[in-house]
Amino acid sequence: MLKFFTDVLSNRAITTPVLTWFLAQSIKFFHNYVKTRKLDFRKLIGSGGMPSSHTAFTVSLATILGIHNGFTSDIFALAVVFSLVVMADAAGVRRAAGKQAEVLNELVNSHENIQLDKQLKELLGHTPIEVVAGAALGIITGIILN
Repeated sequence: MLKFFTDVLSNRAITTPVLTWFLAQSIKFFHNYVKTRKLDFRKLIGSGGMPSSHTAFTVSLATILGIHNGFTSDIFALAVVFSLVVMADAAGVRRAAGKQAEVLNELVNSHENIQLDKQLKELLGHTPIEVVAGAALGIITGIILN
């Protein structure tokens, strides 16, 4: 059992994306602190914001796999396609859902007869620049932590 854990922890295709995700979330946390001067620990695990941690995670995985297996390998192609799906979802579907939540929250707040247990989460997706920043972070960490 110990060998399993040491093998997993020595696998760069696992540890690099996890560290990249943690770095992206930390950047969001400190960026929010600089903007608001308030510590919001939810930024360490929440979605949305600059940079896209999902994108950084998947792109770092693709980078590591490309470096280790070759940029013409099937596994690299699979990781790139996976990353593109994640990026499209972040900037498309999840961003649209966040904008809809914003409108619904305004509607609920403006009518006394409509009530929710809590406000809908508005920061779900990413702007294109947040996705690009996540991709850049993923490439950089994939190269450096290789």
